[in-house]
Amino acid sequence: MLKKWLRRFYASPPRVIVAGFAAIIFIGTALLRLPASSASGETTPWLEAFFYSASATCVTGLARLDTGTYFSAFGHWVILALVQLGGLGFMTTGTLFALFAGKKVSLKDKLILQESLNQGSLEGIVRLVRRVLLYALSIEAVGALLFALRFMQEMSPGRAIYYGIFHSVSIFNNAGFDLFGQFRSMTAYVGDVYVNLLSVVLVFLGGVGFIVLSDLLELRTRRRLSLHSRVVLWVSAFLIVVGTVTILIFEYTNQDSLGPLGFGEKLLAAMLQSVTTRSAGITTVDIASFRDATQFAMILLMFVGASPGSTGGGIKTTTFAVLASAVWSMMRGRSDVVLFRSRIERSKVNKAVTVTMLSLAIVMGAVMILSVTERQSFLIILFEVMSAYATVGLSAGMTGDLTPFGQVLIAVLMFVGRLGPLTFTYALGTRSGRTLYRYAEGRIIIG
Repeated sequence: MLKKWLRRFYASPPRVIVAGFAAIIFIGTALLRLPASSASGETTPWLEAFFYSASATCVTGLARLDTGTYFSAFGHWVILALVQLGGLGFMTTGTLFALFAGKKVSLKDKLILQESLNQGSLEGIVRLVRRVLLYALSIEAVGALLFALRFMQEMSPGRAIYYGIFHSVSIFNNAGFDLFGQFRSMTAYVGDVYVNLLSVVLVFLGGVGFIVLSDLLELRTRRRLSLHSRVVLWVSAFLIVVGTVTILIFEYTNQDSLGPLGFGEKLLAAMLQSVTTRSAGITTVDIASFRDATQFAMILLMFVGASPGSTGGGIKTTTFAVLASAVWSMMRGRSDVVLFRSRIERSKVNKAVTVTMLSLAIVMGAVMILSVTERQSFLIILFEVMSAYATVGLSAGMTGDLTPFGQVLIAVLMFVGRLGPLTFTYALGTRSGRTLYRYAEGRIIIG
C-alpha cells in the first residue's frame, strides 16, 4: 500500500517539487531553532524560525529577525545553505550530487528536473543542470571576490571575505538578506558606484535565468540568441529603464528618499531600486519613505518579476511579453500572437493568461484577508503581499508588525510564489490528459 502510494506520488513531478521545498523549509526551521544559530545562544521561537526558513528557502528576503545581529556565524551558514538550495532548486542540487557519485539520472528524475527548471523537453536536461552549477558558482565566486575587495576598505580581510561570500550568494539568488544589521540593507552604500553596479549585475544575472546565460555564453558558436533569450533580455531592459525613470521622477523632490542626493546618486539609487523589484530585495533607500505613487509602481514591477528558470519570482517577463503581444495583436485585428517575427502557439498564450489570473486571484485574496487581520493601510498590505508572492523581499515596514496568522499567510505566499501557481495547483490535483472530444462552439459577447 505504501509502495503504491509512493509510486503514485513520485510519478507527479509537481508533488515531488512541492514536498521537497517543504522538507527543506522544515529542516531549516529546526536548524535555525538551535541555540547555536542565534548570537545570544537562546532557542528561536518556532514561528520566527519557520518564517525565516521559508523566506530563505523561497529566496525572498522578508525578515522579522535581524540577520546581522540576531544570528550567529553558524546561523548565517544555515541561511546561506537554504538560500543556495532555494535558488538552484533541491532537485538540481540532488542531481549534481548523484552525478558526482557516478550514479545515472533516471527518467523520473529527468521529468522532475524538467518541471523544476521549467523546460519544454527532456533533451539536454542533465547537461543544463551541470551548467547551472557551473554558472552559479562561478558568478557567486567572482561576486564574492569583488565584494570582499570593497569591504576590505572598512573591515578586516577575514570579515570582508565572509561578508563578500554571504552577500554575493544572497544577491545573486535574489534573496536580499544582508549582514549590516538594524534592517538597514545597503543604505550605507547609496552613493557607492562600485557596490551599486556590482549588485545590479548580480541581480540581473540571477534574474534572467540560466537558460539565457547559457545562450549568451554560446553566442559565439550559435551566432544567434533563441527567441526566449531575446524576449527575456528586451523585456528585462525595458522594465529596468521604465522603473528607473518612474522612481527618479516620483522621488526626485522627496526629501525623505532621493531628494537630498546629488543627481548621479539619485540616478544610481533609482536604478538599483528598479532592478531590485525584479525579485532581489536589497535596497539603498528606505522603501517606507517612498511616495504612494512610487510604491504602487514598484508593486507592478514586482508582479512581473524575473524570468523563467531563474532564482526570482513573479509571473515572469516572458508571461508579460506574451500577454502584451496578445493585447497588441487583438487591437490590430490579428489572430496570431507574434514576438520577434515568430508566432507564439495558442497553448503558451493560454498558459500566460492562466498564470496571470491565478496570481491575481492569490494576491487579491491574501490582501483581503490581511486587511482584516493586520492594522495597516491597504497600499502597505498590497506591497507586502506582492513582495512575498513575487519573492522580492522588499518591505514598507509591515513585516515586523505581522500577527502570527499574518506570518503564516505571508510564508505560504512566499512558498506558492517560489514554486509558481501552476506547479502548486498541479501538485494539489491531477493533470487531465488530452480529451478525445470537443464541445460544440458557442457564441458569447466580449467587451
